[in-house]
This record gives sequence, C-alpha cells and structure tokens, in this order.
Amino acid sequence: MTSKRLNYYAAAPQAMKAMMGLEKAISESVLPLSLRELVRIRASQINGCAYCVDMHTTDAANQGETLRRLAALST
Repeated sequence: MTSKRLNYYAAAPQAMKAMMGLEKAISESVLPLSLRELVRIRASQINGCAYCVDMHTTDAANQGETLRRLAALST
C-alpha cells in the first residue's frame, strides 16, 4: 500500500528546513508549554496543514490550554 501523503521533505526541502528551524526555536524558548503549542497551531494554520492543526490542538488541550483560547487563535 502506498502512502497518499505528500513527502514534504522531497517536495519542498527549503520550506521544511525553515519549519524545522521554527520548531527548534519554539522548543528552546522560555514560553510556557501551552503557549508553545499555540504558536505551533498558528504556524500550521498559516501553512494550511489540517493534520498538524489537529495534532497541536490536541497537544495544547492535553497541556491544559482552554477551549476559549484555542477557538480565538484563528482570529
């Protein structure tokens, strides 16, 4: 069975390099964990990646982020 997901590393290596740079900066920041997830969600919204938005939203909720802040993030 072949994967239907796009291989982003092959399709856009420079973009993925930039994304990994963003992830490194977020991971090393002094921001609270829940706020780091909000940054990841917003980046995923901008990139149009529904899979990543879902993943980071779940992570943020698991870290105690409120539904109100999650809902307001898109604005």
